[in-house]
Amino acid sequence: MRSAGSLYAWELEKGGEQLRIRMNGPLIFDNAKMVLEAALAGFGLAFVLEDQVAPYLASGALKQILADWTQPFPGYHLYYPSRRQPSAAFALFVDRLRLRN
Repeated sequence: MRSAGSLYAWELEKGGEQLRIRMNGPLIFDNAKMVLEAALAGFGLAFVLEDQVAPYLASGALKQILADWTQPFPGYHLYYPSRRQPSAAFALFVDRLRLRN
C-alpha cells in the first residue's frame, strides 16, 4: 500500500529487537485478497492476517517465515455507545473479539 508516494515498511519485533523492512518489487497491491492470490501464484512474500492464510499454511500451499516476529502494535480498539442495546449480531462480534485476546 502506498502512503505519501512510498510503500509502507514492514515493522516487526522479537524480544525487544525491532526490524523495519522496506519491500520493493514489480507488484504493489492495496487489496488483501490480491496480495494473497499473488502469494499463492508464487509472486513473492505476503504480509497478511493469519486467519486469511491458515488453510493455505495447513495444506502446504504457503509457508510461514518470520513466525517468531510480531508487529509492534498494541491492537485495535472498538468504541461503541454503551447506553444503547446492541443488535445480536454486533454483540456476538464484540464477544468474538474479546475471546481472541
